[in-house]
Amino acid sequence: MQQVQVSSPASIREKIRKGHWTKPTTGVCSGYTQANLVVLPRTEAFDFLLFCQRNPKPCPVLDVTDPGSSTPPIVAPNADLRTDLPRYRVYRNGVLTEETYDITDLWDQDMVGFLVGCSFTFENALMKNGIEIRNIEENGNVPMYQTCLSCEPAGVFSGPMVVSMRPIPEKDIARAVQVTSRFPSVHGAPIHIGNPETIGISDLDQPDFGDRVTVKEGEVPVFWACGVTPQAVAMHARPEIMITHAPGHMFITDWKDEKLGVM
Repeated sequence: MQQVQVSSPASIREKIRKGHWTKPTTGVCSGYTQANLVVLPRTEAFDFLLFCQRNPKPCPVLDVTDPGSSTPPIVAPNADLRTDLPRYRVYRNGVLTEETYDITDLWDQDMVGFLVGCSFTFENALMKNGIEIRNIEENGNVPMYQTCLSCEPAGVFSGPMVVSMRPIPEKDIARAVQVTSRFPSVHGAPIHIGNPETIGISDLDQPDFGDRVTVKEGEVPVFWACGVTPQAVAMHARPEIMITHAPGHMFITDWKDEKLGVM
């Protein structure tokens, strides 16, 4: 994984904007909140906001832009969502048509950007509690899987939930649940612990998004709701256009992680 020395979210966003960082952002700018991105035309923005409201575990909304604006006014008022993520995906009528490093040419006065909480945010808290994060340890992206769990539909949007998985030593599971429960705005507590087949995952070694990680003896797969869910929803609902982050290539906000923690 690329190594970049950063002192602030603004500095890593500048490096991303200049093309100096194009890899996943897990472990980058530790201590600052990361977010998933969804961009839609104004005509579908209300339906998506309603979808998020009905599905707060996979889609906790952190910020929404004004139509036409690419600046998230609450979490990073000096950022630009068109250029400040390492990699984007473009879905047209439910089909992934391209990956790109810049979406300036696709962002018109009709576009609305949504920033949705990301589980990378609570990884720092887990590590502070002595729980290793395997995808960081193995210099890869977190594994993500499409499940058999259906999201609550809203307007034109419906589809399956996506989850991220981290192997946790059996003795640390209760602590991992306690730690992540403090961060409901970035998916909160796990939605499933143990047998992946229960939620429709047949093979942990074949993630739908991200990278395979090692599950060691004495560890249990633990699954959190994931902000890649809108990408599965895009493939299911087939909006004319939806722009997202590439899985694992997140937007880094100006917020400290602890701002989202609850006691």
